[in-house]
Order: sequence, then structure tokens, then C-alpha cells
Amino acid sequence: MVRRQSATHRRVEAAEIYEYPEHLRPWLEALPSLPGVYVFHSDSETLPLYIGKSVNLRSRVLSHLRTQDEAAMLRQSRRITWIRTAGEVGALLLEAKMIKEQQPLFNKRLRRNRQLCSLLLTGSQPQIVYAKEIDFSCQPGLYGLFANRRAALQALQSIADEHQLCYGLLGLESLTHGRGCFRSALKRCAGACCGRESIEAHQQRLMDALAQLQLVCWPWQGAIALQEQSGDLTQYHIIRNWLWLGTVESLEETETLCRLPAGFDHDGYKILCKPLLTGDVEVIEL
Repeated sequence: MVRRQSATHRRVEAAEIYEYPEHLRPWLEALPSLPGVYVFHSDSETLPLYIGKSVNLRSRVLSHLRTQDEAAMLRQSRRITWIRTAGEVGALLLEAKMIKEQQPLFNKRLRRNRQLCSLLLTGSQPQIVYAKEIDFSCQPGLYGLFANRRAALQALQSIADEHQLCYGLLGLESLTHGRGCFRSALKRCAGACCGRESIEAHQQRLMDALAQLQLVCWPWQGAIALQEQSGDLTQYHIIRNWLWLGTVESLEETETLCRLPAGFDHDGYKILCKPLLTGDVEVIEL
């Protein structure tokens, strides 16, 4: 009879075979306790094993070396390199860019999403629209960012279920004129489709439910510089339409970057929206 090992037993075995990666110790000496991006390399010159970021490079890299959970990655590692940044925002932007470009073996894969879509509400019924067709950086009335149409429909259905909205009025299923939807008979729809509640009340609940997903249009006329400073390093991240165009160490170097095309960027929006809108960082309009 074949006996299955328990998860605890497997963890014990992993701990027993784990060895502190002494071969990586020489690469730690130069790591600063400053913000930046770090890379674990194998023998390959083109395919990194892992790319990460931290506000304290030395502390974060050392944390990798102390756990058997990452033993497979550490055994394959031959060297560690790093790039210093002037702050956390710069580290986040650079990390996302490097992961998408280099596709490290042990990172969650990030790719350019050509199906990126959102829910556009200009009337009573949300419509699914795509970033490849509409500029999300300046289109009002957008709610949520979704990897594909299916994810957007699932999100809309979840909102309907939670707030007793009508699938028919939301375009999720067809309605028969003069009859309520099937869910209204089960009390899962508040009944805007059959007159138990007003269309206006239904629409207001939809708007309230979507409010937390609303996308923010790019609030500046053109490009901006987001300034970060750490010790003797000052950096200006050049951004337009939520897209990071690049980083310079002097505002005199921004002209070329400002002329680059800048379409909406999903990762840029997620990283930049909060710090830019809360005023936590210094912003210079260009």
C-alpha cells in the first residue's frame, strides 16, 4: 500500500535538506539598506530566477536566504544584482517593468494584457469596453479593470447578487416584456423589472455599488514628474496618462521622455493612483 506523506511531514523533510546558501554570501556585502530592485540570477545570462523590490534591499534579500520555502530558487542562484532607486514608487515601477520584460522563472508572470477591459456606464446598462479601443486615461464613467470580458461579467454578476439588482436590466440575461425576471420570483432581484421598485432606485443602487470601482481620469493636462529622494539620490519619474515613461535624475532631461506616446497602463495605474492623488509625493507639472 502506498502511504501519502502529510504536509507537515513534507515540510520537515524540506527543512532537513535545506542548507543555508553560503555560496551567495559574497553577493550580500555590497547590498545597501536602501530602496531598490534586486535580481537572483542562475547560470543563464538572459533568464533571471526572481526579481523583487524593497525599501530596504539588504533586509529583504536576507529574508529570502533564511527560509526553506525558497530552497529550490536559492539552489539555482549563482549571483545577486541590484539597482538602487530613490524610493518605493520607483522600485515598484522598475520591478513591474523588469518582470514583464524578463519573465523570471519564480515570479508571477506579468504580461501586456491586450484584453484589458472595464465597465462603461453612460446610461442605465453597463457596457464592456476595451483599453485597445478607448483611452481609459481620459474616459469618464469607467468602473473596474478586468483581465477579459468573462472577468468583467463575473464582477457585474457578483454586484447584482449582493445588491439584489436585476440581471435583465443589467444586460446579463434577456427579459420578456411585461414579465419580471426569474430571480425576482425568488426574491433575489428587488423587482425593478416588474414594478416592485422604481428604475431610479435600481439605478442608484447600481451607482452606489460601482462607486468603489470607479477609475480616475488622468488629472493633469500633460506629463508630470514625480520626485523621490533617498540620501544623495534624487529621481524624477516621468508619467503621463498613468504610464511611466522613464526616470531621470535632472528635470533638464525630461524633454525626450515627454514626447513619447503614452497610452493607459494597468500596472502604472495600480502603482501610481494612490500616491499621486493623496499628495504623499511631490508632483511637478511639465
